[in-house]
Amino acid sequence: MWNEPYLETCCRSALHRLKLSGHAGRPANVPDAPCLKRLSHMGLACSAGNDRFTLTGAGHARHRTEILKLPT
Repeated sequence: MWNEPYLETCCRSALHRLKLSGHAGRPANVPDAPCLKRLSHMGLACSAGNDRFTLTGAGHARHRTEILKLPT
């Protein structure tokens, strides 16, 4: 059963870019900032003190299942 909130295409792309950015994260002033904020509100990303977004453990898990299509 599907029990996770739906991610729009733009947010799935932002999630993937966030994963690719690694520990450095993504700056808060990029064009996909609204999606990064949405991911942050969902607990998939967090805003670091230096105005950058990084992936959380939940974000890594969601990337694995939704982007990579790997089993949980």
